[in-house]
Amino acid sequence: MSATPDHYEFPPLDREALLRGLRAIVGEQNLLHSEEALRPYECDGLSAYRRLPQAVVLPATVAQVQEIMSLCHARQVPVVARGAGTGLSGGALPYGDGVLLSLARFNRILQIDRDNLTARVQPGVRNLAISEAVADLDLYYAPDPSSQIACSIGGNVAENAGGLHCLKYGLTVHNVLEVQVVTVDGELLRIGASSFDAPGYDLLAVMHGSEGMLGIVVEVLVKLLPRPEQARVLLAAFDEVVQAADAVGEIIAAGILPAGLEMMDNPAIRAAEDFVQAGYPVEAQAILLCELDGTEAEVTALADQVEAILEDCAATEVRSARDEDERARFWLGRKSAFPAVGRISPDYYCMDGTIPRSQLAHVLTRIQALSDEYGLRVVNVFHAGDGNLHPLILYDASQPGELERTEELGGKVLELCVQVGGTITGEHGVGMEKIDQMCVQFAAPELLQFHALKRAFDAHGLLNPGKAVPTLHRCAEFGAMHVHHGELAHPDIPRF
Repeated sequence: MSATPDHYEFPPLDREALLRGLRAIVGEQNLLHSEEALRPYECDGLSAYRRLPQAVVLPATVAQVQEIMSLCHARQVPVVARGAGTGLSGGALPYGDGVLLSLARFNRILQIDRDNLTARVQPGVRNLAISEAVADLDLYYAPDPSSQIACSIGGNVAENAGGLHCLKYGLTVHNVLEVQVVTVDGELLRIGASSFDAPGYDLLAVMHGSEGMLGIVVEVLVKLLPRPEQARVLLAAFDEVVQAADAVGEIIAAGILPAGLEMMDNPAIRAAEDFVQAGYPVEAQAILLCELDGTEAEVTALADQVEAILEDCAATEVRSARDEDERARFWLGRKSAFPAVGRISPDYYCMDGTIPRSQLAHVLTRIQALSDEYGLRVVNVFHAGDGNLHPLILYDASQPGELERTEELGGKVLELCVQVGGTITGEHGVGMEKIDQMCVQFAAPELLQFHALKRAFDAHGLLNPGKAVPTLHRCAEFGAMHVHHGELAHPDIPRF
């Protein structure tokens, strides 16, 4: 067995011995190993990739997680951690000769501290459950992915999830003070602090977005925020997608920071309206949803200013939510966009890239051109305020070659994001889906540093192997010529 800077090998697996060891830790009822029992864990939200692990283990305590990791480390068995399985990049795809460690039983809110505006939670707690638990205190947890009704906090940390209100209130990393992490060999680390700063390297930021490659998160201390006195949503309709994109830049350029600024194109509008009757104007080519929050006087003044900007940008209609029910319906339509699109196509592929706001109009035009070139419809739903795009590519997996063509189109979209100065992901992570495009985003010396960081936490590559950071072998196979920092380059990619 050897470990090179970008490649790991594991010894032959003694499955029966592994199962005996896991059974001794969690009991037979919390150890799944028959094909029928393993099948529900074969993929996450990216169902195009499927693989069965050797076993699924469901611990209930931190001590059990430590024992599992100690056992697997001693036997050099790969481990993939899984939360709610709502991820969209294949990050929780099992390793075939490894163990899938489910944190579903870690589902308790351990402490709510009203004085310090924090909540201490286990990683299996649903995102929305935190806000529900503190609603009677007029508090809430700000990051709100569209899947918040189902996605878990541990997964939010692993992917550094965002949501509709991340423009003003930040991503998961900006709303977490501390995590407890079990290392690959079973040690328990406390990273961060209950205060607003901690000495030493900022390992808390390193853990966010690390996609289960550095440790197993077993506890999270999140920040809570007071509910604003008032929140108001403006809905603006446009005859052209480019007009809506330009309006986004004008709002931000005016010094206004909305709580949320979302955009949907016509296919997304129609799908959402048919699904949840949100009250959207179905003839519009694009809509913007702009939420403003703060004191009543502040919101009123900002709403007037934003409405004037939208009208100057050729909005055909600007509508303000009349009450809290209508505001909730406006957001329900946006949050239901993904399942709504699932009703109009046999399959869809959800992309996730981020671009500078100034490039929105250009990138949307190019996406339409790519859609025409590949003969595949693309529905656009995204966090316009922070440039986080979610193009949904519609396809039919039952048609030979259509998935491969869809993946190729998705790769072109991600490479376009890099060309204009953006990134290949905003919140969904890299996982398996975007691993080749990491070769587009980063040059070989940068990838080597990523692998060095990985080895500092996990010398034998046992945690979530083959995800997020590509091997240099893979980059060489993907193609030496790639886009790097917006320019074409031909890096000398070393092989090992």
